[in-house]
Amino acid sequence: HDGIICTGETYKAAVKLTFAKGAALDDPSNLFNSSLEGNVRRALDIREGDQLDEEAFKSLIREAALLNTSSKMKRRKSTKP
Repeated sequence: HDGIICTGETYKAAVKLTFAKGAALDDPSNLFNSSLEGNVRRALDIREGDQLDEEAFKSLIREAALLNTSSKMKRRKSTKP
């Protein structure tokens, strides 16, 4: 999908999913709950027993993939003479 969408890290108390360009994504369901102060990344910390809004999560994945694709197209256009 033309770049990193998100990375996953496992910890004893949580799984962290970090979206590489998360700050540029719309998050109307407020899934992002970590790395909120950054200019580029955003993350979800998921702990045992947490409920995840599956549709909102799928929407974030789709939007991140679309952002990567659109960013790649912009780079291609800007490199042409």
